[in-house]
Formats: sequence, structure tokens, C-alpha cells
Amino acid sequence: MKALQAGFTLIELVIVIVILGILAAVAVPQFVNLEPEARRAAIRGVAGALNSAYAINYAACKAAPGTGKGTDVDDCDLGGTILQSGLPTGYTLSSSAVALGDGVPETCQVTETATGIFEPYTAIGASGC
Repeated sequence: MKALQAGFTLIELVIVIVILGILAAVAVPQFVNLEPEARRAAIRGVAGALNSAYAINYAACKAAPGTGKGTDVDDCDLGGTILQSGLPTGYTLSSSAVALGDGVPETCQVTETATGIFEPYTAIGASGC
């Protein structure tokens, strides 16, 4: 009786190892240094939160003027005061060259102090809150 052998030949194993090596060489650099992308995503999140905070603050001021529901805002530096938990540590806000007018949107920027990466956001002035 002839015995059946099961398994892989040496050349098949070598080809599989070479293919895995090529895939690893292509994929690994994508995961080695994600820090710059993570920092960029974080600052975009802060800028988005500031966009929303200014819009909500303006709406609160106009919906119920004089009730203290909103905060009077006339400068980009005041963004940290209208965020519910304040500006996260490690970020600074730019000063607007022009004072924010009531309901007038201005482009300001938030900067990560450690790296100097910045992202623009839209600030809306509010008065009579």
C-alpha cells in the first residue's frame, strides 16, 4: 500500500513567508507614528467644540436676553469661558484683531502650545446676555 503524505512543500512555505514579509513591510510604517495625526484630530475636535460653543452661546443670548443664559463675548480669547468644562489644558486661543460684534462671525484660531499646530474656528460675538 502506498502511504499518502499530507503537508506543504518547502517552496510553498517560503513563498508564504515572503508574501507575509512584503505585507508587513508595507503595513507596519502606517502604524509606527500616529502621533501627528492624533494631535491634528484632537485640535480639530477642540476647534469644533469652540464653533458649537460660540453658536450655542449666541443663540442663548438672543433667545432669552438679559436672563444670564448666555455670556457676553466680544473676543476670541473668551472661548474658554463659554465651553462647559473650559478650554482643555495645552491649548491657547488667538486674540481677534477686531472685536467681535454682536452676531458677527469672525475667524479665530486655537493653537496646541506644545507643537504650535493651529486650527481655525468661527467665533460669534454676543452682547446683552
